[in-house]
Order: sequence, then structure tokens, then C-alpha cells
Amino acid sequence: MNKKIKLFKALAHQTRLQILCLLLEGEMCVCKIMAILELPQSTASRHLGILKNARLVEDRRDGTWAHYSLAKGQNALTDQLLAVLGEHLPQTREGVRDRQRLLDILQKRNCA
Repeated sequence: MNKKIKLFKALAHQTRLQILCLLLEGEMCVCKIMAILELPQSTASRHLGILKNARLVEDRRDGTWAHYSLAKGQNALTDQLLAVLGEHLPQTREGVRDRQRLLDILQKRNCA
């Protein structure tokens, strides 16, 4: 039961839901998450740490940067929750806004 409580607590914050919505687009460097959500590094890292501890996201190191992606195949509940969030989060006002910010950042940096 403790793992499920940790999972649901991780989902109970708007910023963490926004991060999950961004990661529906695929792996993302923490620097892009910070820029899109206009978060300081410490705040972004704290929220990502909570999501990682709940096994909702995974990280990969590349030099000084960490790249995050959705954790898949952890367990049936996590996979089902991520699927439901994937159906609903992108249509929220914040999801639409954050996706547009992502596109703007990618265009400005001329990268994909």
C-alpha cells in the first residue's frame, strides 16, 4: 500500500502533472522542462525527484544534464495511470500552453 500512496501523492501536484504531460512528447532534458515551466533548477529537480521516487519517470545522465522520460513497464497500475493521463493532460489549458512553449523553444534553438 505504501508504494501506491507514494504514487498518488506524486500525482497530487500541478507542476508534476505538467512535467508528466511534457514527457508524453518523449525524453526531455531538465533544461527544457525548466524553461517551459519557468522553474528554477532546484524546484524542477525536486519535482522530478518525487516523480522518479514514485517510479513515474526515469532519468539518463549526459554529462552535467539529466534527461527524463516516462517510466514504462514498472507495474500495471503505473502504466494504466500514465495512459489515462496521456489521454487527458494534453487537452488541459496548461497542457496546450506548455506544448506551445516547447514548440517555441525548439524553434528558437533550431533543434528537435
